[in-house]
Amino acid sequence: MLAASQIAFALKRHPAKKIVVIPHYAMSGGTLIALAADEIWMDPNAVLGPLDPQLTAKPGIAVPAPSVLRVVTEKGVEKVSDETLMLADMAEKAIRQMKGIVIELLEDKMSRDKAEKIAEELVSGKYTHDYPITVDEAVEMGLPVKPEIPVEVYELMELYPQAHIQRPGVEYIPYPYAPPYPHPQPARRQTTG
Repeated sequence: MLAASQIAFALKRHPAKKIVVIPHYAMSGGTLIALAADEIWMDPNAVLGPLDPQLTAKPGIAVPAPSVLRVVTEKGVEKVSDETLMLADMAEKAIRQMKGIVIELLEDKMSRDKAEKIAEELVSGKYTHDYPITVDEAVEMGLPVKPEIPVEVYELMELYPQAHIQRPGVEYIPYPYAPPYPHPQPARRQTTG
């Protein structure tokens, strides 16, 4: 969220009218950036995503901050590990901070109460992190969404086709790297005995 927050606040500070165009989806950090705009133009089938903070519980394992707090609440402080309590402390801070960011991005476009309600909806864990918030849901929330995109946007997108699913965007090369040809071995001296 660091990079997305920096981009969102830079966009918010720009003096001109800001329009974010979402032809397909803007999840998580993309949603945060969209909130900085004066208008969010979305394809009628495009979606936004929730902003519930994700915490690293163990290397490679992210957990939703609201779910960590729920575990502590349901089990009780006495029945969870110290590690879970530390994670809950971080979760509480992450949620409070994200709500603050959302409110700050929105409060110049709507009342503070409305911005707080949207922050609660997007950050509190009402949805899973990958939940698709539709155009209708975004409008109902009170976000400045326009459910249409000019045809020129689609024409521009056609100039930049995406890679086919069968072709990976990143290739994995196992370590140590084994070249496709054998390395020459130094000649061994033969001795007779």
